[in-house]
Amino acid sequence: MPHWIDTHCHLDAPEFDADRPAVVERARAAEVSLLVVPAVECAHFDRVRTLAHATGNTYALGLHPLCVHRQPADALAQLAQALDTHRRDERLVAVGEIGLDGFVPGLDWAIQERFYAAQLALARSADLPVILHVRRSADGLLKHLRRAGVRGGIAHAFNGSVQQAQAFIDLGFRLGFGGTMTFERALQIRRLAQTLPAGSIVLETDAPDIPPHWRYRTADERARGLTSRNEPAELPRIAETLAALRGWSLEETAAITSANACAALPRLAQWWHSRFAPYDRA
Repeated sequence: MPHWIDTHCHLDAPEFDADRPAVVERARAAEVSLLVVPAVECAHFDRVRTLAHATGNTYALGLHPLCVHRQPADALAQLAQALDTHRRDERLVAVGEIGLDGFVPGLDWAIQERFYAAQLALARSADLPVILHVRRSADGLLKHLRRAGVRGGIAHAFNGSVQQAQAFIDLGFRLGFGGTMTFERALQIRRLAQTLPAGSIVLETDAPDIPPHWRYRTADERARGLTSRNEPAELPRIAETLAALRGWSLEETAAITSANACAALPRLAQWWHSRFAPYDRA
């Protein structure tokens, strides 16, 4: 049976507080064998690290663009200290989730850029890749990346143009695809998933967010108590969409996307190969 890497899962989110151990168990039962759990603000740093160690997964430390406006004045100093304190922690695989958001109205772009540029500099100093939040912000992200000299990473939930995708790839990034790809009307994302170079694609859930079409609920349905929470256990079924779009078997899909994840996040590779080296050689 194929084994999977979920390259973006907010396992620390409050939506999982009631049944987090069961969520982890369901993921393992579905052969989602390794998760990357990114932080989004200072208050979460210790939580994601502890959670990653307790569940046998990996983590990233960063300040999300939707959260930077409410961070303490020393937030960047706290991140720098955490990266230094845990620099030998092999489960720390990236700086993230960081980036820019041009979708949510009312956000101060200048503040976002200041935090983003500073975090790129911290990633370069720590010699870590980055996990990027990309939402109507690809060109702004690329502008800073070209100056920063970071060692690549993952453009999470990518939804830009073909030209923007290639620009990220040229800078050493892989592109994350998840639940949105399962909607037949998501034509651009499905086209990208189908046509981008095979070596550029990684899989993710963004759980509890971005549910696939079979978990999506309208506002009326949510008001009636129906849940739309995403889980890492949904990754293999999401992968079926990618396999169908590419004409790959599920085994090929797992092998290709896992290899891409390991290339994007080199510290992830040691955990993956220590568990599944015989599978990778098959």
